[in-house]
Amino acid sequence: MAERRTSLPVLSRRTALKGAGAALGIGAFGVSISPLTKAIGELTLSDLLQKHYKELTDDERGRVLARFEAQAKDDLGVEVSIDDPKPIPGVKFVYAINLSVCNGNGKCVEACHKENNHDRASKQSYIRVLELPRGSTDLEGADSTYTHAVPAKDKYYLPVQCQQCDNPPCVKACPVEATWKEDDGIVVVDYSWCIGCRYCEAACPYHARRFNWQEPTIPPEEVNPDQGYLSNRIRPQGVVEKCHYCLHRTRKGRLPACLEACPTGARVFGNILDPESEIRWVLENKRVFFLKEELGTQPAFFYFFDD
Repeated sequence: MAERRTSLPVLSRRTALKGAGAALGIGAFGVSISPLTKAIGELTLSDLLQKHYKELTDDERGRVLARFEAQAKDDLGVEVSIDDPKPIPGVKFVYAINLSVCNGNGKCVEACHKENNHDRASKQSYIRVLELPRGSTDLEGADSTYTHAVPAKDKYYLPVQCQQCDNPPCVKACPVEATWKEDDGIVVVDYSWCIGCRYCEAACPYHARRFNWQEPTIPPEEVNPDQGYLSNRIRPQGVVEKCHYCLHRTRKGRLPACLEACPTGARVFGNILDPESEIRWVLENKRVFFLKEELGTQPAFFYFFDD
């Protein structure tokens, strides 16, 4: 006789915590998990019990945004505005970089660091600029920590950040669905739902995800107050984060901070669905390529050289 199998319910962070809270009572539950909240950093009981981003009603989302704004005021003494701009219908964002023009100056890295409220001590950024010997495609042997004057002789430079894949392995690896791809092509993270397992970081073949090993520290006068819930709001310790195409800017008609900072004009960004856009012209008229094509991740981030 065949063995009978029973279906077990999928246990998520929310259902586990909700069940424990109901069993213990909210007061006792808060005391019982206090060692956990200390272990994972600055997450509060409100953070742990918060619904997944996709489950929040408009009223609930408004209260969450207000709570984070108040938290920034309490923690840093800074007035911030946290918005939640939605994807624009008929828009899919795509990026391209002209490697004939990029000279490795790193201004994009600096702009990302400041725009996205990264930890100052670690000099964190979502962008790495790789220096490679001219003619080489060995990314594993590239140097991302060079300090000499640029451009160096017989070298070329390859900026790498999240490729916003159409087939993102990071999304498939997340056990709690804390990361997903939005309609405008941006892969996002709900920092309040991330459990810090780092499976997504391991799954990403582009080394594009960052883990907060410690509580990010930013001098109050350096905090960027223009923030987005799914983008550059100050993240807690113990979560993974990544490039989000500056969605708090781009979904409002502005350009990514890295592009605005590029002094050579190497970066091109826009809506691939717009036949009159510059990015569409590049893709139709240049011999573009993307990284690690053999993996089937289908990046929305392209590179090209001038003919």
